[in-house]
Amino acid sequence: MPHDHSHAHIDPKSGDRRVSVAIWANGLLTVAQIVGGVLSGSLALIADALHNFSDMASLVIAFAARKIARRPADERMTFGYGRIEIVAALINYTTLILIGFYLIYEGGMRMINPSEVQGWTVVILGGVALVVDTLTALLTYSMQKGSVNIRALFLHNLSDALASVAVIVGGSLIILYDMRWVDPAITIGIALYILYLAFTEIGGPIRTLMLGSPPDLDCESVIDAMRGAEGVADVHHVHLWQMQEHEVALDCHVVLTGKGWASIESTKQRIKDTLRDRFGIAHSSLEFEHEDCAHEDADLYGHGTASEDVGHSH
Repeated sequence: MPHDHSHAHIDPKSGDRRVSVAIWANGLLTVAQIVGGVLSGSLALIADALHNFSDMASLVIAFAARKIARRPADERMTFGYGRIEIVAALINYTTLILIGFYLIYEGGMRMINPSEVQGWTVVILGGVALVVDTLTALLTYSMQKGSVNIRALFLHNLSDALASVAVIVGGSLIILYDMRWVDPAITIGIALYILYLAFTEIGGPIRTLMLGSPPDLDCESVIDAMRGAEGVADVHHVHLWQMQEHEVALDCHVVLTGKGWASIESTKQRIKDTLRDRFGIAHSSLEFEHEDCAHEDADLYGHGTASEDVGHSH
């Protein structure tokens, strides 16, 4: 159920502090890896630095999104700013996909033409990267259950930590056996994992931005519950969508019987109570029609109809 807030509630300021610490850590790591990559001749380190730079960018986006999302609704954004976190998640997953394809390309090039690499520099900086990536993942872990934006960030960091492990293993094999092909092979494996993560998670933000119904809410059950309310003859023109990640909204036309029309306020309250208590839908807009002059052949979903828009509204 979308209203089941079982996620960890973290004080916003505490959450902001965690994200800002992670931004600084990833920024310093990016600089260290680029310098190390140039000095050691390791393209793997430079590629990992780009990966970490994308992390820093995604952290900045997530940080800004958290701040903006707390703004109250105004005349420009009448629904409020909460959806900015969904947009941030979409941007982060898209960058993950681009990075995944880039790493596959770079790994393929290095398989064909392995370069001379100083293994110790790779291992040491890979170790530093692993510590920073693990720290960032831990900072965002307890926050990610309640936010799609922070979840995108957490998965980003988790994939980075795995990439750092691969870099360390690759560097170790170069030191021990001069197996240069292992580094690009591991890079390609990590890239495939990144793509798997991103493609399986990106559907949620896209669905929300497309005003899709919440995936864990059964639309038919909601409609049946409204139709089953006392004084209700039928419903149509149903719109059910997520305003924000944890806020579900519904608007629809409700056709009332003569008895229901006579006690319209109590009928409306019954429907709203059912929607809130059974389905967690706290925001509902209901337009009422008397069954004697209701829309004919009206579509159940959307707002299409075969006849002229007639009927009384209340």
